[in-house]
Amino acid sequence: MRALSKIRLLIGIALILPTARTLSQSPSTLSPPLTAPPRAPVRTVVDEYFGNKVEDPYRYMEDLKAAEVQAWFKAQNDYTRGVLARIPGRDALAKRIKELDESAVARVYDLRRLPGEHYFYQKRLASEEMGKIYVRNGINAPEKLIVDPVKITPAGSPSFVLNYYTPSYDASKLAYGASPGGSEDAVIHTIDVATGREFPETIDRSWFGGPAWLPDGHAFFHNRMQKMLPGMPVTEREQKSTVYLHVPGTDPETDRAVFGYNVSTRVKIVPTDLPFAFPSGNSPWLFGLIGHGVQNEITLYATPVASINDRDIPWRKIVDVDDEVTAFDVHGDDIYLVSHKGAPRFKVVRTSIGNPDFAQATVVVPESDAVIRNVATATDALYVQLLDGGIGKILRIPFTGPNAGVAQKISLPVDGQVWFDAIDPRVSGALFGLTSWNRAASDYAYDPATNRITETTLVPHGPFDFPSDVVAEEVRAPSYDGTLVPLSIVHKKGLALDGSNPTLLDGYGSYGITLDPYFDPMMLAWIERGGVYAVAHVRGGGEYGEGWHLAGKLLNKHNTWRDFIASAQYLIDHKYTSPARLGGQGTSAGGITIGRAITERPDLFAAAIDNVGLSDVVRVEESANGVPNIPEFGTNRTPKGFQAVYEMSTYHHIKDGTAYPAVLVTTGINDPRVTPWEPAKLLARLQAATSSGKPVLLRVEYEGGHGGIAMTKTQWEQLLADQWSFLLWQFGVPGFQP
Repeated sequence: MRALSKIRLLIGIALILPTARTLSQSPSTLSPPLTAPPRAPVRTVVDEYFGNKVEDPYRYMEDLKAAEVQAWFKAQNDYTRGVLARIPGRDALAKRIKELDESAVARVYDLRRLPGEHYFYQKRLASEEMGKIYVRNGINAPEKLIVDPVKITPAGSPSFVLNYYTPSYDASKLAYGASPGGSEDAVIHTIDVATGREFPETIDRSWFGGPAWLPDGHAFFHNRMQKMLPGMPVTEREQKSTVYLHVPGTDPETDRAVFGYNVSTRVKIVPTDLPFAFPSGNSPWLFGLIGHGVQNEITLYATPVASINDRDIPWRKIVDVDDEVTAFDVHGDDIYLVSHKGAPRFKVVRTSIGNPDFAQATVVVPESDAVIRNVATATDALYVQLLDGGIGKILRIPFTGPNAGVAQKISLPVDGQVWFDAIDPRVSGALFGLTSWNRAASDYAYDPATNRITETTLVPHGPFDFPSDVVAEEVRAPSYDGTLVPLSIVHKKGLALDGSNPTLLDGYGSYGITLDPYFDPMMLAWIERGGVYAVAHVRGGGEYGEGWHLAGKLLNKHNTWRDFIASAQYLIDHKYTSPARLGGQGTSAGGITIGRAITERPDLFAAAIDNVGLSDVVRVEESANGVPNIPEFGTNRTPKGFQAVYEMSTYHHIKDGTAYPAVLVTTGINDPRVTPWEPAKLLARLQAATSSGKPVLLRVEYEGGHGGIAMTKTQWEQLLADQWSFLLWQFGVPGFQP
């Protein structure tokens, strides 16, 4: 459910966008009928938590290796694929999705810019299944392919995809992680950029690898999970990891541990912490970052880079969890910290690395109405990323000159989502990306010498990337307690508000993550059929800063799905749609959102899509990725923790004889974040309980993992075609009825 980058914790969220429309017809069962798989047998286990008895009728499904369970998965998936394949209009929809997806010659993302005008990026050609890594020495120079995951995929293996990469500071080498079949169980490879020669060794157990090169480029730091021995519980999978220093061309088993669990008496790390180490540009300092599960607040240490070979590395703490720091960057001996301590919408403060004092740190950017999301340093200035009323903005604070220390707002060419593509402390200016609800992503360069922004040639565009007939509305839906919940509504210009529009409402609401504006041409396959795509910015996300996050966390989690319900009601009340034409969707931790919405208000939705959803929150900490998520959801080991996880657990709130909407549940058999037994148990319980007669289907990706993460192009296109045709069938849309 969550992964860790170099500077901050980020969720591996798979955002699934919507599809199609027309007028009404009542959905019917497929004819001739397919033979449905048998219902899962009930073998109830009763647990007691602090005096509360909790029934679990499908506990045996947690043994995913059991032949009976595997056979049940296969039967359910075979049936689901057969049902979806026979929906009229599904194949035409899939063809249109593919056409839109391949409309640009390539998709470029994950950019890096190094001194000397070296540009690294991932690119997927329209005809290709997955991205590859390229380099070019100059923004208009010819590109060179340096990493092709197809070439490292063994015969008969699921396709390998790239998980992460890091070039050395001098651009001479590159370390990257790749994994098969959506597993995210990455193996690190190292390559010489000039020759394309791979070094002979690889490094396994590198799910969170995070390679970070020393300034001289001769070695890199990497996080490696502990080796799982026979008999170890699966919950040990993400515990006691260690940061090692690796010299390319040497045996990884001889790498020296430099940071992590039981490595240094100077550093306090518990088994569930996730450590990383990395330098920062041309700074003389090396940083040790500790992520505490999925908690956003970090602990940070520093030591001189020159001390890395010391027997006892002199790590010194810069900030701890109580300082509530979520992001940082460095300029010389100064460290700039993003913190919500006493500032729910965040502030930026500065202190010295050599003599840190957070309590007396200088406020560089005070808290305001805009939420501060990130900072990055270039040679000329500190760049600050903001979210202001749903619109991304950038501040620039020069280090020198007449305006040194004064925040200046950069005028952006597009109102929408903004992110830092490439800002390097050794290079002046910034590369950043922009997108909106009706504009595909573009990459821009800011030149501080001229104060000008120009669109780069790095990202090619296709004929459907900037539709003029797609509009977005930003409204606020009153929730049950009077809180106004931001709601984005995307649709075709001139939409009739008559309650007949097929509508897909998406929501998430965990970890302080925001669902920012974003456009993919494939969305047109939904919108051009009259479909409405809406996003509920529910509590638990970060749209209004840390306060908004905390209002949907732990014992406040009910606000998340009730905000979603309120957003659905707004769409109905304002005639965008009706319950017969409304579908809800949640992905990953958003499974809580959609799951509890349909268990609390099943009458409000015609259909629901639960993508790799967190479903049995009472038992989630028994899975490999469960313990790291305790800070966000709670634990069944304490009375209040149990109260929280039980209330948000969809599986335990399904009631027999209830008319539930049609539900499509998805999982990837290699999912390392939400283990497949959670969607499976949810599916089995819904099939047994619903009285509506509507289909409850399980779609399994046998060469996939956590939703859209690490999917091939075709897998993604087929998933969307299945989801959207399922919705249109259930909405009674002509052309999708048997």
